[in-house]
Amino acid sequence: MAVRIRLKRMGAHKAPFYRLVVSDSRSPRDGRFIEEIGYYNPVAQPAVVNIDEEKAMKWLQTGAQPSDTVRSLFSKQGLMKKFHEQKLQK
Repeated sequence: MAVRIRLKRMGAHKAPFYRLVVSDSRSPRDGRFIEEIGYYNPVAQPAVVNIDEEKAMKWLQTGAQPSDTVRSLFSKQGLMKKFHEQKLQK
């Protein structure tokens, strides 16, 4: 099973709000998911990003692949750097 960390769109028309979820890559964008690990609100000024770092690191270590947008959010939060440093220590 290929696991992805991606965004699930929520919110009203023209007012998007996203949840960061871990899901099977074959499931639809807003469909079934395994676990919710945070949220992202691009409408707020400045944009609000809240990620449970512990859960995100656990899923990255087990092989979940982040989408391009999620990867950039993780990079801005410093999670990708932590993940690569932790990987190099082993």
